This record gives sequence, C-alpha cells and structure tokens, in this order.
Amino acid sequence: MIAGQDIKNKVDSLLSQMTLDEKIGQMTQVRHFDEFPEDEIEKGLIGSVIHTQGPLPGKNADEWQAKFTTLQRQALSSRLGIPLLFGVDAVHGQNTYEGATIFPHNIGLGASGNSELVEKAASITALESRATGFNWVFSPCIAIPYNEKWGRVYEAFSESTELTEKLTEASVKGHQRNLNEGYGVLATAKHFVGDGSADFGLEGGEVSLSQEEIVKRLLPPYRTAIESGVGAIMVSFNTMEGVPMHANTHMIQEVLKDQMGFEGIMVSDWKAYSRFGENDIVNAGIDMVMAVDGDLEMFRHGLKSGIENGSVPIERIDDAVRRIVGQKIRMGLFENPLPDSDLIPEIGIQEHRDLARQAVRESLVLLKNEGEILPLNKKLSKIVVVGEHADNAGLQSGGWTINWQGTDQNYTGATTILQGIRDHAKGDVVYDKEARGEHIDADVAIVVIGETPYAEFFGDIGGEVDAFQLYLPEKQKSYLDIYAKKGIKTVVILISGRPLVVTGEIEQSDAFVAAWLPGSEGGGIAEVLFGDYNFKGKLPHSWPAAVEEYHGKYGPNFWDESINPLFPFGYGLQY
Repeated sequence: MIAGQDIKNKVDSLLSQMTLDEKIGQMTQVRHFDEFPEDEIEKGLIGSVIHTQGPLPGKNADEWQAKFTTLQRQALSSRLGIPLLFGVDAVHGQNTYEGATIFPHNIGLGASGNSELVEKAASITALESRATGFNWVFSPCIAIPYNEKWGRVYEAFSESTELTEKLTEASVKGHQRNLNEGYGVLATAKHFVGDGSADFGLEGGEVSLSQEEIVKRLLPPYRTAIESGVGAIMVSFNTMEGVPMHANTHMIQEVLKDQMGFEGIMVSDWKAYSRFGENDIVNAGIDMVMAVDGDLEMFRHGLKSGIENGSVPIERIDDAVRRIVGQKIRMGLFENPLPDSDLIPEIGIQEHRDLARQAVRESLVLLKNEGEILPLNKKLSKIVVVGEHADNAGLQSGGWTINWQGTDQNYTGATTILQGIRDHAKGDVVYDKEARGEHIDADVAIVVIGETPYAEFFGDIGGEVDAFQLYLPEKQKSYLDIYAKKGIKTVVILISGRPLVVTGEIEQSDAFVAAWLPGSEGGGIAEVLFGDYNFKGKLPHSWPAAVEEYHGKYGPNFWDESINPLFPFGYGLQY
C-alpha cells in the first residue's frame, strides 16, 4: 500500500497543476454509453465512468475490457494523465455480467452470520468485477432496515446494528483486499444515512428518528467501514428534518468527515445534482457526482458559476479533488490502470461457485420442521416440486441480477433449485410448475413460492409503484393449498427479499424454509434439504405475524417490545 505522505505529495503536485475545468472534471461521472464529445476524457474533463442499465460494453468479458481500456487510454493521454474510476453496482457478485458468480443478497449473508464467508464472497466479487473491467463497486449496503415495506431490505445485512458492523468490516476488507495489485476494488458503504429507516419504509422518505437513535443504531456501521479503510461512501436520498441528505452539511461534512474521520470519496446517488442542485450538494460535502448525463454542460456551467461567484468555495472543490485523486493513487491506479485479461478465465469458475453454494446453505433459515420431515430421504419414491420459482434462476436471484430490476429468465451459469433437487434425489422427481395437483402419489411436495424480482422504490410497499404486498399473492398461496389439502407432506421454500406475513402458510406446511434470494447457486438448497449439511441460518430480522404489525412507521424489530413477532431475531431451527 502506498504510504500516506507519498499520496499527499502526489495529490498536492497534481492539484497545483490543475485548471478549474480539470478539477470539475475529476468530480464528474458519466455513463459509458452516454453521448458526450469524444475528446472530453482526453481533455481530462471526466473523472469516472459508470455502467448501469442500458447498452452493454460488449458481448463478452474481452469486449467489456476492451471498451474500458479504450476509455482509460484516453484518460492516460490527457495533460495530467489521471486515470478513470470505473464503477458498477456489483451488490451480490458482479451481477451485471451474465456468467459471473451471483451470491445470495446481503439479507441471506446476514442470516449466515459468517464474516469469513462474507469477506471471501466480497473478494470474489472484486476479482470478477476487475475481470470485467471495473475498479470500483457500489457495495456494501449497510442500512439498518426498520420496516419490511422498504423495497431494499434485501440489500442490507440485518436489523441488528451489531451484526451489520461485523459483516460491514468483512465486506469492506474483502472487496479491497489486494487493492493496489489489480485484484481488489474500491468499496462503497451506502447509503448515508437512514436509507432503511425512513418512515413507513419509503425509499427516499423522511427519517424521523431521534439523533440519539441515529447515533446508536445507524452510524456505527459507517464508523466500522471507515476504520476498515472504505474508499467511498454514497449518500442516501432520504431526508432528515426535511433536509435532503445530499444537502445535509451537518451530517456529511461535520459528522462523517470531521468527527468520524472519513477521508475517502463522498459520492452522490443517481443524478442527485438535478434533484437538489449541484452547488448545494457539493457545498454539503459531495465529492463525486454520479451520472452526469444528458445535461453535462448544465452541470459544469452551474458548478463553475457557483465557484466563480463565491457561492461554492474553491477550498471545497480542492478537498473533493484531493479525495478523488488520493483514492486513485491509494489503489495503485496510476501504476496499474488497465484491466487484466488474465483474470477473464476466473469469471464464474467452480471454486467461486462452490463458495456461493456454501453461502446459500448457510443462509437458509428453518422456521418449522413438524414431524422431523427434514432431512428428506434421498430414496423417496416420488417427489413433486411445485411453483415457477423452483426452475427459474432469475426469480430465485431477485433484483440487481443481470438487469437493474432483475430477470424472470434463467441466465448463464446458474443452477436452479429444481436442478439441485434432481441431482440429489434417487427416486422420481416431477415438476408441477403451476400446481395442477396431478401427483397425489408423491411422498412429498416441495413447494417453492415467493416474490418476483424488484429493486429500489419499485419494491416499496405502499410507495410510488406499489406493486407488492407483505403477503403472498393468492396464486402462490394456492400452490401450497392444493397439495396440503390432498394430504401430501409439504416442504415450503420461500424466496423473498424480506420477511413476509406467511403465518397461514407456515401453519399449513410440514416444514418451512426462508431461503431469501440465493443467487446463481440454487443447488445449495437441496444439499441442506437432503441432509448433506444441516441448517445454520438465523433470522437477521424479526419475522412478522400479521400485517397489522405495520400500522405505524416501522415493522417489528427486536428492540421494540410493543410488538410480538412470530419469530424473533436470531431464530432458526436445525434438524
């Protein structure tokens, strides 16, 4: 790792040579497929490039690397030769690249409670991100969800601050392992602060918690991230006392940077400058402005005018540039700026998938096992597997998988839950996708039900889109009902990004497993169902008994004694 004084000296040297336009350029992030003048990067007027939903960089990893190599060479040919940061939302593996290893979402890793596993998963994510051309990931999410109505519950580890702290440290260290040797990536703790604790679980809503509770429950994971050397922190869209976090100078500058000692890059969320004003967010402490696309000139002109008329101090600009360039130096980007083609064969290799399958096994939480129906005997004569989630890698993986909002299709390299069951069972395995109920001679029905994929506010319950509920759709409920009423033993596998109100389904089933969003290695579920491994997972959230528990701002949490959850935080059976 490059020594701190050496970094400071190099930053000072570069900063003293930079024009105002070049300084603003370092603070500017664009999408790689945006239309901007070809020579913008060569002029040093862009500091970072992001890959998001939209045209892919290429057809395969070679083409992805080639795309980013071309852009990076343009940056290196600029007057000062400052390299670009290439960022991506790799939140459970390099989930934007089809064929990469996709891990369980953070809620599943929270259920595992295994910090060593989380660190290894982050390290693999970093390597596969590097292999596809990236050196910066927008992960981990270290929110503390207060309400399961929030559409991003699955991105966070747990409602427990202590568990989140432990896994935050592991994730940051895993992502940034070998950072300046071309294998690690810059990690980003997000979203600062209060994203999971907005009133009524609304994405970008008002956080009305007391300052005491914010300090006690929400800030500790950020302190842990900073102590672990996190390179970036992303700001949240929520408000506090009516003030948008992006414009909250007290929380960003005074608390996070001054009091907590954060020295890395403060990055905005998506196009925040257009919502809150480029001058206001920069004055509040934002260093890198995400997704300046379509109105690049408006952003530049607005910020430059603010600097020239004194409303944005040049000292604030210099501080932002110091942080950005400092991280680029710290991670060895000046010495090792280009993607390494030797890493491409590492994408989705068996060793990586084996770890992801371990993560699946350890994330599973057994909520019920009546009559000790589990583990299943591999020699059962006939097993019927029910539900579309059983044979669909996209449905089992959730949002932020291949596409922003996920996919309802199988994708390259993934193993479905049904495939895993067929690999383990010695008897007949039949698939009844829509529960036609024709297999009344089955020894057991494995019913796989759950949510369809969503991301961000699209998953909010009662929010702008409002397409989801805290309970299963009637069609999903009927899958279990049909086989249970025929007297067939039923094992339910729930695929969801949050605890759901499934009290009736738990009562109706013989065994019930919370499987969260397992990712590409669905076969790991069968390894536990059939007894190759026992259950290890413990609930990372309190589990609701009824929808009525959500009549207020928050759902059931282990610190709220006014609500009795169906299952408490930390609950989980073994057989």
